[in-house]
Formats: sequence, structure tokens, C-alpha cells
Amino acid sequence: MKICIYGAGAIGGYLGVQLARAGADVSLVARGAHLAAMRERGLTLLAGEETHTVHPRCTDDATELGVQDFIIVTLKAHSITGVIEKMQPLLGPHTRIVTAVNGIPYWYFYKHGGQYENSTLESIDPGGRQWREIGAERAIGCIVYPATEIEAPGVIRHVYGNNFPLGEPSGEITPDVQRLADLFVTAGLKAPVLDRIRDEIWLKLWGNVCFNPISALTHATLDVICTDPATRALSRAIMVETQAIAETFGVKFRVDVERRIEGARKVGAHKTSMLQDLERGRPMEIDPLVTVVQEMGRLTGIATPALDSVLAMVTQRARIAGLYDGVSAPADPRALAVA
Repeated sequence: MKICIYGAGAIGGYLGVQLARAGADVSLVARGAHLAAMRERGLTLLAGEETHTVHPRCTDDATELGVQDFIIVTLKAHSITGVIEKMQPLLGPHTRIVTAVNGIPYWYFYKHGGQYENSTLESIDPGGRQWREIGAERAIGCIVYPATEIEAPGVIRHVYGNNFPLGEPSGEITPDVQRLADLFVTAGLKAPVLDRIRDEIWLKLWGNVCFNPISALTHATLDVICTDPATRALSRAIMVETQAIAETFGVKFRVDVERRIEGARKVGAHKTSMLQDLERGRPMEIDPLVTVVQEMGRLTGIATPALDSVLAMVTQRARIAGLYDGVSAPADPRALAVA
């Protein structure tokens, strides 16, 4: 089984080590000092008291790798459109794309059913390029729950978690998704195959849509956001708006708002990914975590006043810092394209 991990940073590197140790034919696409270190010394995973080093093929040129069975995309979601052409040499007639990214994926409305079937969302897939050029029919959904970090070039530290729920957009348990899940389990990971993968996507996004931008605006960690009365109330307001939108699309939430906030509070003094990106001078995932929810709200006619206010402020902050190059204006339902 040939697997390419495209964007082998912290999460991609963690997966790369575990899958390589399980015997998969793994290759990694990365760049910069991290790539140079992996080429020279291999990729090392620090997990508790254990240290594991593997030596997979590492490159910044996908033409070296050939057609793959699975491509696991672990890039920041806003980066995917920029590498579509570079991914083409990896694609064969049966290649599957596993979207291990935060937020709403480009394939969301593929085999969705109803009036939005085969629609694309401009805030996450400008011009529908990912849908057309990568292919919605190739997609397998994946939610990333572990926390990892690049401790040094070529060195990944595993912080917590090993759960990667998987699912076909159609809800079917196909041989492809079962084969991938079995490999993940062999690699020591949890990979339940879900028949309602979109429910799990929204459950994770439910926290990201509020905690991420609020943290970027306040520099507060999760425990502070969830205990301070003002930021907790703002988080709740955004989550209520988000839930109303998701339920319009048939999504079912297995916990309520208060339980979701409490779960985040118990994580403790954790900096969200958006705050970490801001502090490190990296582009923030505003569109796939926040703008897309606004776009879907406008599509369904559901008002999002709390989300709109926070989105406007965090977008402006990112623009001033030179860390935002996403959609140039709030999403308009007329921009919805049908593939």
C-alpha cells in the first residue's frame, strides 16, 4: 500500500512514523529545514519515554514518488489550493485523498443529498478548483484529534491523543476506507469508520469556530476563554449560531453546548492553533474555521451576528499582521458554485 503524506509537519510527521513502523510504503512531502533534516537523519518521533526513528522517502517534488494508493493531506486547509498542480503526479485512477485537515473540507457537499448536492464553497475552495482538479469522488474524511508539535527539524513530539475518525462522504463502509482504518489500527492509532463523518467534522469545528479567533484576539488560552464570563458567553453565542446552521444540513450533535465548552476548559492552558500561528507569524486558518461557517449561514439564511463580529476583527488583525490572504470580502450566497 503506497501512502503519501502531503504536508508532513507535526501531524503528518506523527502519522508518517506510525505508518512506516506498521510496514506501509510511506513517502513524505515537506519543505525547508524540516525536509533537510529528515533526508539527513530520518524522522524521529518522541512519544512519552519512547523514541522512534524511521527513514521514509522525503521530498519537495511529488514527481519523484509516482502514483499513490492514498494521499493523506495534512496541510493547513488554506494551503491546499496552492499545491493542486504539484499533487497531480500522485493521482492515479484509484487514488484516494484523505483530508486530515481542520474545518469544512472541499468535498463537503459530495453525496450530501438535498438541494446543496455537489455545491462548492468559495471560502474554502475558490473557484471549485479542489473539487474539479483533485476530485470530490476521491475523498475520504478524516478528523484529527491528537496534538503534536515539531520540536526541532526532523523531530516530532507527540503531546496527546491518537484518534483519527475516518468516513466516506456517502456514509458507506467501502473496502478503501476499511483498508485504511485497518492500517491505522495496526499503526497503534484509533480509526473508527463513521457512517456520519460530517457530524464529527462539525463537532470539532464547533470549538474551533469560536475558541480559535477569540484566542487570536485576546491571546488567552482555552482555560481562560472558557472560564472568563465574557469570553465564555461569546463562545456560546457563536456555537449556538453554528449549531443552527449545521442542523439545517442534517447534522446531529452528540453533546450540548455547555458540555462542549466544559470539554475545552478541561484541556487547560492550551494555545489554539490560530494563536500559535499568530505568535509565529504564520497565516491563520480563518477561512476554513470561521468564514466558511458564515458562508454556510448566509446560504441557509441564518443570521450570525456574534460570528460576524469576531470574524471581522480577527480578519482585520491578520491582515494588519500580513497573515491573511483568503477571501477578500465576506462570503455571499450568490458566490456558491455548482460543480
